[in-house]
Amino acid sequence: MTPVSAISFEDNWKLLCSLQPIYSALVREFVVEVPAAPALEADRPSQEAADQVLAWFQQLDEQIQVHQLRQFLQTTNLANEAVLRDLLAYHLHKSARTPGDRDKVDFLLVQYFSLCAPSRLDDADVDLEYVAQVLEPALGPVKTTLPSWLTPLDSVIVSATRSRRLSELLHSGILEQGRKLKTQAGDRYFEPAAMVAFARFSFLMRRVFFRLMHDDLNAIQDGLRELERRGVTAIDCRRAQFSAEEPVARLRMICQSWKVMFHAEYSSGQPLRMLIDLRASVDDALQGGAKPLAAKSAASGRGGQSAGTGSTPDK
Repeated sequence: MTPVSAISFEDNWKLLCSLQPIYSALVREFVVEVPAAPALEADRPSQEAADQVLAWFQQLDEQIQVHQLRQFLQTTNLANEAVLRDLLAYHLHKSARTPGDRDKVDFLLVQYFSLCAPSRLDDADVDLEYVAQVLEPALGPVKTTLPSWLTPLDSVIVSATRSRRLSELLHSGILEQGRKLKTQAGDRYFEPAAMVAFARFSFLMRRVFFRLMHDDLNAIQDGLRELERRGVTAIDCRRAQFSAEEPVARLRMICQSWKVMFHAEYSSGQPLRMLIDLRASVDDALQGGAKPLAAKSAASGRGGQSAGTGSTPDK
C-alpha cells in the first residue's frame, strides 16, 4: 500500500479496523470523552457504516494532540512497524489535512525510521537515499531530489551539531528555524521528497538533542558528587524552581528520574528549562558559591559558645 496514492473503499475499511484498538487505547490513556466506537466487524460494510466509523476517528483526531500521540507510542508495546505504517497511511490519506495532522505525520515518520534503522547508525550514513530506502514500506519509492526550498535544513543541522550545551541549542533559535520551515511548507510538506527530508532532519536533530541532554545530566551528577566530596550537602537551586538549600542527595535522585522522564521528543518545555537551570545552579556552586553546611553550623555553634563563655569568663 502506498499512502500517498488513492486507496480503495475496502482497503480503507481494513485500515480503520486495524487502527481501532490503537485509538481505543488512546481514549483510555487520556480519558478522551467520545461516544463508544462504532462496530467494525462487518466484512462488507455499507458506506453509511464507514462514514460513522470515519467520523469517530476524526472526532478523536481533533482531541488527541501530537504530544499525547508521542507519549503513547513511545511507552506502549503496541507501537510496532505495522502500527506505525497504518497510522501514517491513515493520516496521509485524509482528504483535508490540518497543521496537527502534519505534526503527527512528522513524528510518525521519524519514529518509524528510528524503529527500523540500526541503533548504531552513524550520522554520516543518514543521507536522503538511505532514509528514503528505510521509509519505502510506508511511503513507497521516493525520488530524493531535494526541492530548493528545503536546502536550509542542512545548515540548521550543522548549527545544531555545533551546540555544546542544551541551553545553547534551546536558546539559539535553531529548533525554531526547523519548525518554521515545516510551518511555511504548507501542503508542500506532504510531497514525498519533502517528507523524507524532514524525517532525516528530525532524526538527526533528535540525536543532537539527546546527546546534549545526557551531557547536561552527566555534568550535573558529576558536579553533585564533587560538591558532596567537598562537604556541601545543599545548594541554592531557586533559579531551577527548587529551594534555597536543596539537598544534594535529593538532586541526585531527581537526575536519575529525569533520565527516564526526558525520553521524549525534543522541545523547549518547562522540564527542560529546569534541567538547564539546575546545571547552571550546580556550576555556580562548584565555582565557590556554596559552602559546606556542616562548617557553617559549626561556626554558628562556636559563635554561640563564645558569647556564652564571654559572659562568664571566670568559669
